[in-house]
Amino acid sequence: MWRCVLVMCLLSGTAIADDFSDAIAHLSQQDGLWTMYIAEHGGKVMAELPAAGETGFVDQIIYATALRTGLGSNPVGLDRGAGDAGRLVTIMHSGDQVYFIADNLEYRADSSDPFERRATQESFASSIIWSTPVVARSEKGTLLIDLGQFLARDSVGIAQRLKATGQGVFNLDKSRSVVPPEQLVFPDNLELEAIITLTSNSPGSEVRATAADPTSVSFAVHHSLVRLPAPGYKVREADARTATIDVTYYDMAQPLDQPLFRGLARRFRLEKTDPTAARSPVKKPIVFYIDRGAPEPVRTALIEGTRWWADAFDAAGFIDGFKVELLPEGAHPLDVRYNVVQWVHRQTRGWSYGGGIADPRTGEMIKARVTLGSQRVRQDRMIFEGLTSRNQTGAGGPNDPLEVALAMSTEQWRARTQTPELLARPWAGSLALAAVLPSQALVRASHAPHSASKAHLLGKEWFTPWIASSRPQASCIAAWISLESRFHKER
Repeated sequence: MWRCVLVMCLLSGTAIADDFSDAIAHLSQQDGLWTMYIAEHGGKVMAELPAAGETGFVDQIIYATALRTGLGSNPVGLDRGAGDAGRLVTIMHSGDQVYFIADNLEYRADSSDPFERRATQESFASSIIWSTPVVARSEKGTLLIDLGQFLARDSVGIAQRLKATGQGVFNLDKSRSVVPPEQLVFPDNLELEAIITLTSNSPGSEVRATAADPTSVSFAVHHSLVRLPAPGYKVREADARTATIDVTYYDMAQPLDQPLFRGLARRFRLEKTDPTAARSPVKKPIVFYIDRGAPEPVRTALIEGTRWWADAFDAAGFIDGFKVELLPEGAHPLDVRYNVVQWVHRQTRGWSYGGGIADPRTGEMIKARVTLGSQRVRQDRMIFEGLTSRNQTGAGGPNDPLEVALAMSTEQWRARTQTPELLARPWAGSLALAAVLPSQALVRASHAPHSASKAHLLGKEWFTPWIASSRPQASCIAAWISLESRFHKER
């Protein structure tokens, strides 16, 4: 398909402005992944892209979108901080146009044969997600483009989501959408935003209940453009026995006696400074940051609950491999350099869930993103009040519903936080559940009819210590980390 686009663009022959300096006049220059030129008072964001090669190739990045501001409705699901897992985007230049192309990694050929890889690439469609004219070309051949329209579009699919949840038909109003001057430019990532507005003549009940003006809803849409991770990451095949959430795809180069469907474990690049040592410091620890918007005493409960994972890393031999800190003042919670536990309000109680951005080629985690519903503790308090008495609330005793709810929040966080161990699962799920249940319950769960894989594991001698551990917390998770590594070696 790209060859067809290339021919069409070459035939267009539209002239390109050569006066680079005039195009960036009165704009503030910021150097980073790309050199950016930004209007001081907003409205214009321009990017200087690398010079195109002979084939038209300009650059390749990981591109992810998210909502900095949400709707506040649990049934609709447009939460503050909600976003996608990232996609591989190839940037091409031809004629007077630049094209952003989403590569189709759902279908691949993991083969050293270039013809086999090409056959697969040409059999499944890629997608041009955006194109724009070249504004100017520098003497070095670099390309200047205006990113305004790229940023101020409904890249998250807000209108589609509102329609799918029965909230009416909404359309983007470009006259009420703007690119502000506050953009973040770093050496390995760009964190860019726009405020977009969608309108409807007949908004649904959830929009009417949460928006200031239900006929006109505005969102801050965030765009992360990320440099591809450096080589050296070891791809790990996903294994259902470790309950890893994976990056899945069809490998069209698989042998005839093997299934086409494959999965790669999503995990962080956690490396010991001494790979041969049973216990060693790490080159770069995994750090999770707690949203400053979480109030006390919930904030302390979150920090304590998340820090519990540090014991597991230490027990697995990764000294200081996991840390928890408060998000620095001024840091953007959607900046890919920060793994963030984000405090999210909704009109009604709702889900807490994990996610994040991963390299779609390998499964390497780039950013973990946790959404924690603010009404969870409040709901637990009301449940305990129903079981005991409202008169106990605030008394400070062992049956104080508020104290029990906060303690429950700490324990629940251990089970629901974005798991930052070697598996790098977006949920802790059964792993963290195994860490808090008595070992007898683990044995029963392992023999459950729907858990044949766990029952199979009971036959492994190295699985027994995990089941029989007298400390079904950090030691259990450390053992699970060890199990996952052994699974990998067996394959």
